[in-house]
Amino acid sequence: MKPFPRRKTFQYARFIEAFFERIEHMFKLKNPMRFTSKRSLEALLFLVLFVGFFFGLAYKMSLPMMLNTFMQTAYHLLMETVFYIMAICVLMGAIGKLLAEFGVVRLFENILRPFMKPLYNLPGVAALGAVMTFLSDNPAIMTLSKDKNFSRYFKKYQLVSLTNFGTAFGMGLVVLAFMTGLGYGRGALVGIVGAVVGSIVSTRLMQRSVLKTYPELDAPVAEDTGDEQQISFKSEGSVFLRFLNSILDGGKDGVSIGLAIIPGVLVISTLVMMLTFGPGEGGVYTGQAYEGVPVITWLADKINVVFLWLFGFGSPELISFPITALGAVGAALGLVPRFIAQGIIDNNAIAVFTAMGMCWSGYLSTHAAMLDSLGYRKLISKAIGAHTIGGLCAGIAAHWLFVLISLI
Repeated sequence: MKPFPRRKTFQYARFIEAFFERIEHMFKLKNPMRFTSKRSLEALLFLVLFVGFFFGLAYKMSLPMMLNTFMQTAYHLLMETVFYIMAICVLMGAIGKLLAEFGVVRLFENILRPFMKPLYNLPGVAALGAVMTFLSDNPAIMTLSKDKNFSRYFKKYQLVSLTNFGTAFGMGLVVLAFMTGLGYGRGALVGIVGAVVGSIVSTRLMQRSVLKTYPELDAPVAEDTGDEQQISFKSEGSVFLRFLNSILDGGKDGVSIGLAIIPGVLVISTLVMMLTFGPGEGGVYTGQAYEGVPVITWLADKINVVFLWLFGFGSPELISFPITALGAVGAALGLVPRFIAQGIIDNNAIAVFTAMGMCWSGYLSTHAAMLDSLGYRKLISKAIGAHTIGGLCAGIAAHWLFVLISLI
């Protein structure tokens, strides 16, 4: 047998020695147990919740059926919903880029500019943020707010309220196109009006809360030169090249958005569906897609009269859409085809879905990143609280506005 090389033996020995020296150093810290005990407790708590969650599902469904349903649901969502949403994102991304390239966004901004101050207590240039987030997604407002040529028209408390204002319109064009493509354009249009109501409530509440706690933020971000027309979209080249580049660049942006929603749809929507829908035909678990243990439905059914009055939801399963929209509106859209297949959805529900989906659009994750990038991490809780109320108001407004239109 060939002897093990002495050099390698020495190297492995040094590696092991260095490893144990590192462990010894960790235990010689002033208070090593504070870190290790906290992390251990966190790990233990997570393990208990993780095992308890899947044990509960497996106990009811059986482990093989639970695993098969989990995989089948994720696969069906990917093939039947995600690629459909991605196709919409690509098309709407190209259209949005064309609108920006050929001045339509500027036209919309000029039309909406007079409404900014009375409705949102924001300078007229904020209309650009609403249009851009409607055509793309929430991060568009973050890009604008960090632009000095844009932010100089705002006071500090107004600038931070842009997180609430912009988020309320995120992925609006995609949501509108998705709902309209399913045959519910009437409800989707009413939902957009509801989202506007929610955005007003959220933005105003955020501004009031910030000024009450931090009155020093009632100060300009920068010197105002008095010329808002300096913000523009530069265009170069022939009309054909601009058209072609806009389609390609916009479609590429749409692909990025479509890829970004895949984890949310496959993970969040799958888990929500497994907690919303029950067993298959005859009350038997077969391991097929969209089966589960209806915990959310059971809880919502206990107070369904509240959801019926506030949102007009006739079925408790529908409450899973706004719950999912808290994390990602793309994931929430993945629930709609299943609701349609079950015959529990109508234009009123679509109006509420559109309003709350647009207004919330995953704000729990985006608000923290937005305010952190602006340097106002201390205002995250205020922004989330205001936007939670705004999203609820959006859904309520959409429902009662639809009821009013139906009576006319």
